[in-house]
Amino acid sequence: MVNLEKNNMVMDTNILIIDDEEDQAETIAESLRKVGYTCLTAVSGNNVLDIIRKDEIDVVITDLVMHEIDGMRILRETKEHSPETEVIVITGHGSVETAVTAMQKGAATYLLKPINISHLRTVVDKVVEKQNIVRSNIELHKQLEEKFGFAGIIGNSQQMHRIFNILKQIASTTATVLIVGESGTGKELIARAIHYNGPRKNHPYVVLNSAAISESLLESELFGHEKGAFTGALHQRKGKFEYANNGSLFLDEVGDMPLTTQAKLLRLIEDGRIVRIGSNESVKIDVRIIAATNKDLGELVKEGKFREDLYFRFNVICLRLPPLRERQEDIFLLIDSFIKEFSKINGKNIKDISPEARKILFRYDWPGNIRELRNCIESMIVFNQNGVLDINDIPEHIYKSNRVALTGPVFPVGVTLDEMEKELMKNTLAYVGGNRGETAKILGIGERTLYRKLEKYGLK
Repeated sequence: MVNLEKNNMVMDTNILIIDDEEDQAETIAESLRKVGYTCLTAVSGNNVLDIIRKDEIDVVITDLVMHEIDGMRILRETKEHSPETEVIVITGHGSVETAVTAMQKGAATYLLKPINISHLRTVVDKVVEKQNIVRSNIELHKQLEEKFGFAGIIGNSQQMHRIFNILKQIASTTATVLIVGESGTGKELIARAIHYNGPRKNHPYVVLNSAAISESLLESELFGHEKGAFTGALHQRKGKFEYANNGSLFLDEVGDMPLTTQAKLLRLIEDGRIVRIGSNESVKIDVRIIAATNKDLGELVKEGKFREDLYFRFNVICLRLPPLRERQEDIFLLIDSFIKEFSKINGKNIKDISPEARKILFRYDWPGNIRELRNCIESMIVFNQNGVLDINDIPEHIYKSNRVALTGPVFPVGVTLDEMEKELMKNTLAYVGGNRGETAKILGIGERTLYRKLEKYGLK
């Protein structure tokens, strides 16, 4: 069976072989070309450094001892120009110590003369495979940062700008954070952004939803258990805190946590040690806690359903996320982002969404917040047939709710006509995502008239 992944890895790798014996360099190159590598050869000299600096070289294979330029200088110049380029040095038996020094200075490995071609290919394969793993990890971190970094949080409203400013201040710390907001407002996305933009981003990020686990199992999930600690405990098991050691633990829906578990959690926060169920030994841990709830913990404290001392521990930094209905100016940004995301996922070429559909989605109250809007757009894309999302694609319950929505703002007595007109224009612009042509059509006025009035009211 052909290993396609390995074939791609080989084909995408450029190798430079450097030796002051041209025949030797060409022999090595030819042996690697046979298995698919792209190889260049160079005789030692200053032109070698030009090749390294100009060309995209993945692996350099160089002799250590050469007349015009030695392998140590090639290693140094390569690593200065391109740290991710791997260097394999070739040495005689008498220069093994020098080869070891080269490895200490960044060389991947060394080969002894005379070169065994089969061994050479094996060594190169391993070096290239390791290099690709490193690159994949770098790419993964990049993707994580794009997805869970601040750029992955969408919003241009005043409320979201405030949240961005807070995030920038707290992410670099290790302080406990409490995120408060209705279901679907993006609490976990915020939690991930805090972790992946902080000092613990290269360590585990672990999630536990307190509301999704029964009271009898919650403590085991958090703290772990020993074999035989209770019926069904057939093996020793680590808890979420141990898995999150040196990283972050996101405790979702902490308002649903039982009081007994709260007491043990408080003790853990205070002394930084966990005790597995069924054990008398404590384990030292270092975990950043990011908690979230859709409930008012202050009220739960008054009702005796949440420990006051734990509330104060959680509430070091409190981040309140606004519901979508309070940040309507972000709705169209979110719609456009979800269209792009789900078009790609579902293999659809969705070009746009009609102004009529935009208006209906804007007027909807979104009780499920961003999560509901996200699901709505995905559903619309799945069922769309013509490349433009329209009112016919809108889920029925959202479309019907629009019929009973307010047809326009209700103004109190005493408001001037100018004030009413200004508000109407502002709302209509928001309905159509700032499209002035559509705004003029809806209001039944010409675009020139619209521009003049926008300037009059300071809305340009």
